Amino acid sequence: MEKLVIEGCRPLTGTVRIHGAKNAALPILAACIMAKGTHRIQNVPDLLDIHVMLDILRSLGCQAELANGTVTVNTAGMLSSHIPEQLMRQMRSSIFLMGPLLARFGQVHVYQPGGCAIGERKINLHLLGLEALGAHVEENGNKIVCTAAQLYGNDVVLDFPSVGATENIMMAAAMAEGITMVHNAAREPEIQDLQNFLNAMGANIYGAGTDTITIKGVTRLNPATYTVIPDRIVTGTLMIAAAVTKGSITLENTNSSHLTSAIHALRRAGVQISIDGDIMNVSCHTRPKAVERIVTSPHPAFPTDLQSQVMVLLSLADGLSIIKETIFEGRFKHVDELTRMGADIRIDQSHAYIRGVPRLYGATVEATDLRAGAALVIAGLAARGVTVVEQIHHIDRGYDRIEEMLGRLGASITRIDASASVPVWGVNGVPGKLVSEA
Repeated sequence: MEKLVIEGCRPLTGTVRIHGAKNAALPILAACIMAKGTHRIQNVPDLLDIHVMLDILRSLGCQAELANGTVTVNTAGMLSSHIPEQLMRQMRSSIFLMGPLLARFGQVHVYQPGGCAIGERKINLHLLGLEALGAHVEENGNKIVCTAAQLYGNDVVLDFPSVGATENIMMAAAMAEGITMVHNAAREPEIQDLQNFLNAMGANIYGAGTDTITIKGVTRLNPATYTVIPDRIVTGTLMIAAAVTKGSITLENTNSSHLTSAIHALRRAGVQISIDGDIMNVSCHTRPKAVERIVTSPHPAFPTDLQSQVMVLLSLADGLSIIKETIFEGRFKHVDELTRMGADIRIDQSHAYIRGVPRLYGATVEATDLRAGAALVIAGLAARGVTVVEQIHHIDRGYDRIEEMLGRLGASITRIDASASVPVWGVNGVPGKLVSEA
């Protein structure tokens, strides 16, 4: 176990290139198993979740390696459609493999997946969607077995625009007999990226990015080389980090169209954002302004994955802001940690009422999930004094060496062993001696 030690009150400056999107790379890696041969997936971030997915692929008989941002997957030797329970428990995104395995082998054995504890995330929409395509589903405790001698196209109506369910159905339907139409489909950019990858393999899919996706089944898919889109949540996290530190940064390899709602909210808070192609310049040299109301909702609305980070910005804003969380009921766990740093936040069911304070103060805090961990790092960058963020394995699930990325922008942030003493910074940020946290 490791922790991050941050000395705050340093404006971020400089340039960083945004790495590939984890939430696009994971279903794309899952889709590779639908075609025998060697795939090359480029712009893949070096993250804990990516390594878990590669371990799962290897357990199924694939050869899978990540080197210099490119994953090479050879699926020719696949023999198994049974995903080990211990691997599924490490990552919720392992559920993406149900559709591809069912399409290739006609059966799949999985278990209830794990992941961040941010609220109830049932997989019933995944199962109902696969059943609509002709799969037979049996559940025995936490074990799930799906079988289908042949999948058939059908109209599938989702009760909620679930990203994972949309992607699972897309992959299963890509090799089903006939035409499938997914109604009330998720519209996230990662859905569009999966469509583009499947089409590069020879699938016939259109409509991703709208609420209706049409999949015309084909009998065969072929290996492909593909480049993953940039990570919009990492982009948004760094934008907010620049704003809370009163910094000025340049972000390369971005796609501003994936962050329209977030950019609008940040501009309302007084953040200056200029866009030139895939380059974004972000700065905020004054105290941010309160934002009357932000509501998280499926894309293209404000993303739930940026809710905890923007709360840090609003905790320093001039005035009262309100955030309504509509996606995950457990996504306010970072609030207690922020209040320990001096934030003034009150929770009432799905609403957070944030009264801005002039400054935050360093403290020892704990990351309870991926995005909460990112928010606490941002708070530490803005806080007066030293902040220690523990349980950072959550952060490593979605940010490729976050301390190095922020360090390139001038942050004073160090990763140390959880049992190690905390470094004391001397003049101009030069590390001094180690002392006990006590």
